[in-house]
Amino acid sequence: MPGGVSSPVRAYLSVGGEPPFLASASGTRVTDEAGREYLDFVGSWGPLILGHAHPKVVQAISEAAAKGTSYGAPCLAEIQLAEKVVEASPVADQIRFVNSGTEATMSALRLARGVTGRDLMVKFNGCYHGHGDAFLVKSGSGLATFGESSSQGVPQSVADSTGVLPLNDIPALEQWFEVHGAQTAAVFVEGIPANCGLLPQTKAWWNELSALTKKHGALLVVDEVITGFRLGKGGYCEIAEVEADLVTYGKVIGGGLPVGAYGGRQEYMELISPQGGVYQAGTLSGNPLCMAAGLAALKVLETENGWTRLEELGAYWENLLQPLMARETADGHPVSLRREASIFWLCFGADTPPLDFAGIPADGAKRYARFFHHLLNAGIMIAPSAYEVGFLNLAMTKQDLEIAADAFGAALEASR
Repeated sequence: MPGGVSSPVRAYLSVGGEPPFLASASGTRVTDEAGREYLDFVGSWGPLILGHAHPKVVQAISEAAAKGTSYGAPCLAEIQLAEKVVEASPVADQIRFVNSGTEATMSALRLARGVTGRDLMVKFNGCYHGHGDAFLVKSGSGLATFGESSSQGVPQSVADSTGVLPLNDIPALEQWFEVHGAQTAAVFVEGIPANCGLLPQTKAWWNELSALTKKHGALLVVDEVITGFRLGKGGYCEIAEVEADLVTYGKVIGGGLPVGAYGGRQEYMELISPQGGVYQAGTLSGNPLCMAAGLAALKVLETENGWTRLEELGAYWENLLQPLMARETADGHPVSLRREASIFWLCFGADTPPLDFAGIPADGAKRYARFFHHLLNAGIMIAPSAYEVGFLNLAMTKQDLEIAADAFGAALEASR
């Protein structure tokens, strides 16, 4: 296996050292092959909003598996989960299930191009929408520019059809649409960018983005793979009242199994095959195990007041950490915290968390690596990257957070 892993960030390249291989997980804890236990803030990078191996999710998977793991044909659980997602989504009249967030964004881009008959798309510097070719493009030089490939194997012709703009920059939006508005099929943006720090955008920025896409006939695609069903039942689009044209989901709606989805207005979704000419398919899409897991997870969130409880946990966690951030900053070692519901991020080297990727201090990653390993040695697992966020889950208790906060405080001091 290249690098010994199935996904690059797991290799610990940005923090150094060798990753523990996990053997089991339950609730808030994971256990490695050596039998060491960790309090887990990674949560499989966001899907495990209920915690690991939630009994109702495990039961749903077990019952579904006993009836067959894959049909390659429609099943009732698909319809039931689709109804749940559409009922909650302020954007989607219809959805199509796929197997990952990457598939969801790739398919949404193809659909947007099919709807508009245009080729160009826009993304924002630092935002992540999976590893589809069109999304592995970084910014070039200038205020509003076509991008450059950020991965070998991505043709320059693909990069030439992708514009990459800075976040938190209204003039860059205006300049792009003034020049390329008539050729732009879609603008992709995360509800809250959360793969390059945690970077919520201002209401004014969102309003301008919405107005410009409408004016020029481009589709606004909000990537809610992380924020969907994590920030609240209706995701970021509901909370911020964003009028998106298409939306992508993943993570939480799979209950810990691989699921993605894209959706939008019916008139757009009817262009997807077999009804329309935009082709997309998947052998394992909508398989009964993933549908059962996602359905069970959403039912628990609804029936157990999940989002309210997560907000309460998040507020408690923030109150525990803020004094630690203030202490570090006062002592000349600035660290800042940003929290959005049950998602949080520490920015090393800045006393106030930035709103764009360029504002993240590059040298903060060195201290983060030391901080990471102090926590790992203390039995606390966080993301092995200074740019990734942490996640709370419903299995966590205030006592868990108090234990973690003590460890965070010690690791902050030790990592100076």
